[in-house]
Amino acid sequence: EVQLVESGGDLVQPGGSLTLSCAASGFIFSTYAMIWLRQAPGKDLEWVSVISNGGSTTDYADSVHGRFTISRDNAKSQLYLQLNNLQTDDTAMYYCAKDPRPYRAIGDVVRDTPSTFPRGQGTQVTVSA
Repeated sequence: EVQLVESGGDLVQPGGSLTLSCAASGFIFSTYAMIWLRQAPGKDLEWVSVISNGGSTTDYADSVHGRFTISRDNAKSQLYLQLNNLQTDDTAMYYCAKDPRPYRAIGDVVRDTPSTFPRGQGTQVTVSA
């Protein structure tokens, strides 16, 4: 059974930083691209960042490019998201998600509808003064 467990969400002030983590189990982690999604109150689920199965290729939504960094440790089956210079618009539930298919290029992954990715329960990030 696929399990994705996020942690690291918190209340932070604008300009602050957080590191989100995701512990994955139940599948061969190193063979799947991984994704961070988020959903703000009253808004649709959106993709934030994606990383290839080997970790060599990444992509980001325009709204977070240059502020967020995705990474993974395949030996530990862990996915990370470093969030810097957080803004109030970053307030959302953040989800770790798995590509349903192995070994896909991230260019193909980001074309899928975010709600189709298996995801965890989420971790809340709130940015407020």
